Amino acid sequence: MKPTRDHITGLLLAGGRGMRMGGADKGLQMLHGEPLAVHVLKRLAPQTGALLISANRHPEAYSALGAPFDAKVVADTLADFPGPLAGLLAGLRAAGGNYLLSAPCDSPWLPADLAERLAHALASNEADIATVTTIDAHGQTSLHPVFAFLRTSLADDLSAFLEAGERKVRAWYARHKTVEVVFTDERAFYNINSLQELADLQRD
Repeated sequence: MKPTRDHITGLLLAGGRGMRMGGADKGLQMLHGEPLAVHVLKRLAPQTGALLISANRHPEAYSALGAPFDAKVVADTLADFPGPLAGLLAGLRAAGGNYLLSAPCDSPWLPADLAERLAHALASNEADIATVTTIDAHGQTSLHPVFAFLRTSLADDLSAFLEAGERKVRAWYARHKTVEVVFTDERAFYNINSLQELADLQRD
């Protein structure tokens, strides 16, 4: 049975160090008058039940941004910014339902049908994880692993994986039945990596 919206917790991943942005907190950077995090929350909220924000810096700022969406801020349980898997673990632990939909804070155009398509793929393939692959006009594919739909029952396994010193998202996915869902709109998964990219988009 395909998961319904009420069974899905949305997770905004905003816990990184923003190294390619000179250490700036990505989710708090402005695009067209609103923080990037708000752009993503607006797209996640209609697709999920509860919402979480994974943030390791500026929790008060993220709490304020999340308030209109009733989004709770959660921090990594591991120190030193160990990567997106730590944010996923925090989300899996805090989620109230059986499923978690994650998206990074620097991708403001994620699709309105992201949850629906990933949930359908997970259910129909009896998978543990569904993630995104895009294909361009030349047939080249790109994997976007932090856009993911996961069973929250994976939390203990992910915790053990991280405690063993592992950090690679794809390596952890390989331990489970994972299905890749193809999207043809590459722009929907575009992530803003630098302040210059952000400045360029402001002029669009």
